[in-house]
Amino acid sequence: MTPEKDLGRLLASIEPELHPGTYVFCALGDDEPPAGLAFLMLFREPEGVTVVVRAEDARSAGLACEFPCEWITLGAGSDLAAVGFLAEITATLAATAIGANVVSAFHHDHLFVPAGRGGDALAALEDLQRAQTDRG
Repeated sequence: MTPEKDLGRLLASIEPELHPGTYVFCALGDDEPPAGLAFLMLFREPEGVTVVVRAEDARSAGLACEFPCEWITLGAGSDLAAVGFLAEITATLAATAIGANVVSAFHHDHLFVPAGRGGDALAALEDLQRAQTDRG
């Protein structure tokens, strides 16, 4: 798939997918993740390592974590240099009082929204996609 830069085409192809389960962000300091921990994301900052994992995996590993959330993947294949796409996505969520932690990976963008708000976020994103498609 060729990454898309055109904002209109990106918004028309959002195709949000809500994954089952609850996820959490865990700060590990300078430690490496425990052996065998299945994480969605690992990011190294000067202050330490952050991982995003399933809440039950964090509990099993005895990790202290924050922000119980739900994970939504955007099906649009956005170019890493696309302009305005995530601004539209986060503005749409903000209009319904839903905050989001956004992670852009190579192929797709991923949203982590507060636990219990995944369905609301999904509906808002589907409305945004439908409105763009109707405009198209």
